[in-house]
Amino acid sequence: MDEHSEQVARGRALSSPLRLQILRICLHTPRTNKEIADVLGITPAACLHHVRTLARTGFLEPLETRRGNRGAKEIPYRATGASWRTPLGLGESTLLLDTFLQEIQDLPPDALDTIRMGFKLNRAHRDEYTRRLQELIEEFKDLPPDPDGEAFSVFYAEHPDPQAD
Repeated sequence: MDEHSEQVARGRALSSPLRLQILRICLHTPRTNKEIADVLGITPAACLHHVRTLARTGFLEPLETRRGNRGAKEIPYRATGASWRTPLGLGESTLLLDTFLQEIQDLPPDALDTIRMGFKLNRAHRDEYTRRLQELIEEFKDLPPDPDGEAFSVFYAEHPDPQAD
């Protein structure tokens, strides 16, 4: 597969809210297809297509096969983090926002900490801001999951502000 075809396949793999939820489900704890389906409330057969798509495009990695309770072969999957650096078109970016909004819709108001700010920076300062923010996120992303820690998510969007000028 050439680079363009691979990029298109990866974009399509991320074009489903269900697949984005699967990546979140498998972020801290490897899960089998059945475990993923149970969390999502769908059948394992319906889930398998999405899991295979994410594995084929490198967003999920299959781990060592194990035996389940009844001796059946199970493959746990873990999110690779590749979605964090995948360039997205406007459609996929909008989908990320929609998925984020679905994830928070049932949270109590005090469970969401939000910040909305505007900046007006020259190119050098904007580049420094972006670099430092990315370094901070990478630093914490690379820490191993704390078994006693609390899972939480961050949604970050940076965009031009045409109304400010």
